[in-house]
Amino acid sequence: MLIDISIPLGAETVPWPGDTPFSCGWSGRIERGDSVNLTALTFSPHVGTHADAPLHVHSGWPASETLTVSAFVGPAVVLTVPTDYPIDTDLRIETLQAMLAAVPDATAIPGATSRILLRTGQSIAGGHFPTDWPTLAVETARWLVDQGLQLWGTDAPSADRRTSTALPVHHALLGGGANLLENLALTAIVPGVYDLIAPPLLVVGADAAPVRALLRERRPPV
Repeated sequence: MLIDISIPLGAETVPWPGDTPFSCGWSGRIERGDSVNLTALTFSPHVGTHADAPLHVHSGWPASETLTVSAFVGPAVVLTVPTDYPIDTDLRIETLQAMLAAVPDATAIPGATSRILLRTGQSIAGGHFPTDWPTLAVETARWLVDQGLQLWGTDAPSADRRTSTALPVHHALLGGGANLLENLALTAIVPGVYDLIAPPLLVVGADAAPVRALLRERRPPV
C-alpha cells in the first residue's frame, strides 16, 4: 500500500514567512474563447514538500538538477520524536541512536538507515507555521554523514531552527553529500522501516525542487 506523505500544494499551503506563496492564475480560458484552459503557477520551490539543493546554502554548490534520484528512492526509517521531548532541544547522537534502536529491523534491512525521516509533530500540515521544532545537533548531522547517510527528511519546515541564519545543519548535511527533504506529512506514520519513493522534479538551476513523496509498507518475508 502506498501512503502519500506530501503536503498538498495549493493556495492554502503555508509558506515560510516572507517567501513566495503558491498561486494559480490563468493564461488561457475556454470561456473567453481560448481553445484550452491553461494555468500559470507562481510559488517558491520551498512551499510544500520539497528537496533542498546544495545551492540553497552556498552559491558555489550544485543546483537542483544535480539531485540524485537514487538517494530519494529505497528503504527508509521513520522515527518519531518523543512527545515529551523539548521542541527547542537539538537531537544528540545518543538520542538518535536510542530512537533507531527502538525501531525493529532498522539496522537489519540493508540501506534502511541511510534514509531517515523524522516526525517532529511540528509541521505546516495543520495549516499554521510552527514556532519551533527539534533539529539535529550539528555533530549529529556530521556523524550521520560519516555513517553513510544519503537522505535526511523532516516534517518540519526546515532542518535548521526557525531563527537560524547560518543554517549549520544544512551545511553539514548538504556539504557532506547527503540530501534533504522538508515539509513531509508524517502525522499518521508510525515508526518503522518503509520503502520511500520521493524523487524531486528535474528543475534546472534552482535551489530546491518540489517533491511528491510516498511511502510503501514493506511486505514481511515469505
